[in-house]
Amino acid sequence: MIWAQSPAVVRAPATSANLGPGFDAFGLALACYDQVEARVTGDRLTLRVQGEGEQTAGLGERHLVVTAMRAAFDKMGGHPDGLTLNCVNAIPHGRGLGSSAAAVVSGILAARALSGDGADRLPDAEVLRLAADLEGHPDNVAACLAGGLTVAWRPGAAGDGGPGSGAGVVPGANGLPPDSETGVIPGADGIPADGRGPVRLLRLDVLGALTAVVCVAPTAMATHEARCALPAVVPHADAVANAARSALLLAGLTRDPSLLFDATEDFLHQRYRAAAMPETAELLRRLRQAGIAAVVSGAGPSVLALGMADAEPGPAAVDSIARETGIAWHVTPLKVDRQGATVQPGGKGVPEPGAARQGRSTNQAPGPGVLPAGGSTQGRATKPATNGPQSRECRALLWC
Repeated sequence: MIWAQSPAVVRAPATSANLGPGFDAFGLALACYDQVEARVTGDRLTLRVQGEGEQTAGLGERHLVVTAMRAAFDKMGGHPDGLTLNCVNAIPHGRGLGSSAAAVVSGILAARALSGDGADRLPDAEVLRLAADLEGHPDNVAACLAGGLTVAWRPGAAGDGGPGSGAGVVPGANGLPPDSETGVIPGADGIPADGRGPVRLLRLDVLGALTAVVCVAPTAMATHEARCALPAVVPHADAVANAARSALLLAGLTRDPSLLFDATEDFLHQRYRAAAMPETAELLRRLRQAGIAAVVSGAGPSVLALGMADAEPGPAAVDSIARETGIAWHVTPLKVDRQGATVQPGGKGVPEPGAARQGRSTNQAPGPGVLPAGGSTQGRATKPATNGPQSRECRALLWC
């Protein structure tokens, strides 16, 4: 296999999954980014981590970005002798904002970019499938790859043996994916057994004036802890209600924002997780009591509030209500990322981490060596090997 002589720079957005009723299916990409610069060098692994998760640098081969790269190299049929990785992280770890999905996506895309024929050896559909298998569920990785609002699923009827299959069954502790929020996938190789089948996603453009305000929790919570709180079976009436809210949410995010409050009501997971994260449940209750379309972000413990830029109550109300709880929530308005993960070969280095935990606004401008997220596509690479999952053609055709 021929390896690229220049480094590859990958920038991956934060994501919020579920969005209330869209359990393990819906994802929204947010403009807060982790960045990885990878290059083939020497005969060993050199790993540096700045920003969030600095303590994970000592994990070496067990670091999640490295694990994802190794899995991608396996799929492509060869490994380089040595790797140098520089990771600059702004996505909070263990807060329900997709840090593990960003690490998985970054690792896979970096590995593919370093291979001269990586796009042929690991097509876009396989990138999505591998990312979902490593992550354990497809919602976050789908949004991280494609940007915007995504719906992800595995084709096949319920009860076909897929994760969480069976009428009325919600995935519980017995079928949990490895907890990767810590930056580690435990086990021999950390990769779930193959055979789950392909993963597909639908990408939708959300309303241009949609605002997202994240209330980042002061402490982390492992994903598996939140999943352990879920029951094995839910009432049929709750499943029906959730199906209606999920359909309503798609309309609210893409066409009619007046639907957002009703559409973000959940019946499958948030109430069951409340006891495990009481501060989150209390903030959620206060926000919704004030008429704000708020949900638990992913598995928590952070909270996501959705609305329109000119609507009342707005972002300032979210901040005020969060302060009233007496908990040190970090309230951060974020734009929706509309581009997804980007790859640029021949990078000029990874910039310093953005202000993800500094101040109250973290909408970050692109740094040197990194493609812009959302908006303008001027100067964007167009070769499949460098643009891959980010191209409009890929979004419209290949994922599905």
